[in-house]
Amino acid sequence: MESHQVVDAIYAGFALDSAVDYRAFLTAHARALGGLEPAARPDAPRLPLLAQDLAALDLPVPDPLPLAQSRTDGFHWGLRYALEGSRLGGAMLSRQVAPGLPKAYLSAAHGKGEWIAFQQALDSAAMEGGEGWLDDAVQGAQAAFALFAQAGRASQVVGHG
Repeated sequence: MESHQVVDAIYAGFALDSAVDYRAFLTAHARALGGLEPAARPDAPRLPLLAQDLAALDLPVPDPLPLAQSRTDGFHWGLRYALEGSRLGGAMLSRQVAPGLPKAYLSAAHGKGEWIAFQQALDSAAMEGGEGWLDDAVQGAQAAFALFAQAGRASQVVGHG
């Protein structure tokens, strides 16, 4: 998905072993996650972990970016797909964080079998979803990636400007 590649390229610009960049990275994630999590994952929030990391760095939790809402099941699954993928990537990124910096958010990896269980649930929902479900799911994932991209670009300007 091209929008995923755009997000990866934006966030690759943050050096996680730099306290300044890491602060900007966490702030960007908090802005995106604050808009996404209530719609997609109210049952498994990572925002409290992110708030914990921000507090340890004496940073406030920023205002969330607004998410264009859709009430379809497919759209919400698309949001969840992007968030679960972010969680998966976070576990790898946590290894790049400089010693002494907090990393509760990035260290919140999937437990054994959770990613596979999510994929199976996603596949099941897609099979039961009916006409338009997959298009809605793609729109949801793209909306999530767009929010992460918007937040990342804004934080790069602040952190590097």
